[in-house]
Amino acid sequence: MSAHCQLTGARPRFGNTISHSHRRTSRRFDPNIQRKRYWLPSEGRYVRLTLSAKAIKTVDSIGVEAAVARIRARGGKI
Repeated sequence: MSAHCQLTGARPRFGNTISHSHRRTSRRFDPNIQRKRYWLPSEGRYVRLTLSAKAIKTVDSIGVEAAVARIRARGGKI
């Protein structure tokens, strides 16, 4: 599973871990990705979305219909 959010587009970011001696080694900052199932009343079926924790809160506030419309507007397949 790729670590990106279907709604917000959050993807991993890259940076450095800096030790006490100030040596730098590369590291990866992953978003908090969850797979969540929502009932989509307009289509009469469940949809499984890969969302970040922030996007789950967004779906709770705007509703699943509006969230799916945003994902489709971005060109995402559901």
